[in-house]
Amino acid sequence: MTNVLSALDATFLELEEQNDSALMSIGGVMVFDSLPGGGRPRYDDVCDAIAARLIRLPRYTQRLSSPRMSRLSWPRWIDDDQFDVRGHVKHVALPAPGGQAELCAWAADFYSHRLDRTRPLWEMALIEGLPDGRWALAHKTHHCLVDGVGSVDVAYLILDLEATPTEVAPPVRPSASSAGHEGRALPFIPEPIVQSAAAGVQAVRAGLGAARHPREALKHSLSLAELLVRDELIAAPHSSINGEIGSSRRFGVVTVPLADLKAIQAELGGSLNDVVLAACTSGLRTLLRERGERPPAGLRAMVPQNIRAASEHLALGNRISSLFVELPVDEPMAHARHRKIVASTRRLKRSGAGAGASTLLDLAALAPPVLHAVVARTLFANRLFNVTITNVPGPQIPLYALGAQLREVYPVVPLAADHAVGIAIFSYDGLVTFGVLTDADSTGDIATLIEGIEQGIEDLRGLARPPARRQRRREARI
Repeated sequence: MTNVLSALDATFLELEEQNDSALMSIGGVMVFDSLPGGGRPRYDDVCDAIAARLIRLPRYTQRLSSPRMSRLSWPRWIDDDQFDVRGHVKHVALPAPGGQAELCAWAADFYSHRLDRTRPLWEMALIEGLPDGRWALAHKTHHCLVDGVGSVDVAYLILDLEATPTEVAPPVRPSASSAGHEGRALPFIPEPIVQSAAAGVQAVRAGLGAARHPREALKHSLSLAELLVRDELIAAPHSSINGEIGSSRRFGVVTVPLADLKAIQAELGGSLNDVVLAACTSGLRTLLRERGERPPAGLRAMVPQNIRAASEHLALGNRISSLFVELPVDEPMAHARHRKIVASTRRLKRSGAGAGASTLLDLAALAPPVLHAVVARTLFANRLFNVTITNVPGPQIPLYALGAQLREVYPVVPLAADHAVGIAIFSYDGLVTFGVLTDADSTGDIATLIEGIEQGIEDLRGLARPPARRQRRREARI
């Protein structure tokens, strides 16, 4: 495991340095039942459990060699001699009544603050005060340390397959098929390549690879050309969800049974990710219309894809690429929105658009740090995309921590500068949760967006019901 940050990992640090509104941390809130004997775990027990399992992830006890980016070289990960797990785990209590609204309000504040770059770049919180003896764990990790797959793996380290495990060991990752998804999609954009110190070696390898695999090189070149023409020369449309934002956030969730989304997929076709995108499109359309804004022909969503190999199960760092999908927010009919999304994602996958995004980062990685900051700004500009929508398949079996069953997971994706909305979707044990994060200043109307997503799901449910059942429901309403 190299100790030098990759070009993509460094990108997330540069984005924060370029704009105070960019907060590049990912994470989520895990909600648990009460312990078998009742109540919540003790703070010391939580800290001890985390410390025991961090042995498997030594990077979580390391810090950056420098809190600021250098113009000459990437930072390195070095051991933090002052590391104390209790300095990274806090203990908080929600105000009464401690329901979902209070939990989401607390989470919004938690994800509104940057991590201290002089220390290992992660935090957790033990949260009490939830009803019925429930409790929660929130975690926040800087995107330069881990991507969505990595963050799921970190969560596995503190979770067990049984309420009373016989040994401390991370559960085996369920396959993508057992999660009910066609693949793994996760937060954020293209592949990390090599450090600028190894740029010469990478250039030689790239040249040799092209010589040995000319068809593959041509395919990637064509994909890159399409990406640059379609997503750079043709800018993403103007929208009120893009513009100057602050550093304060609002947060809300929508939860739906996975079986409902599978039924929609079975009836309407496409992938589960297409169903998710259609629901988000409905929410964004509702938001824009409620603002008196005419929805553009297509908001451009950055939809990350996993390119991490199975052998990299507990590897940290970023291994992701992205598709840039046009969301038909101007289309008034739910079935037509879904049909257009299915057609769009199929075309993008056939064209190898994800390879184009990876190739762009391959080239960007060859730039020295002094120029890479400019590349980073371009890769996450609102000219390239309007909104991030990431779908992370999770395990479809119950998991436990300290004997308590995990019930829900609220996922969080960061907001880059000039991007006021981000939506993360996570599936776990038969539930799918949409975690909606917005800028508090420009998008205080987060409730409208959430209601639009809920209505979008209900519209798709209606399309998936048998005609006779739909007719009976109409008669019942009359």
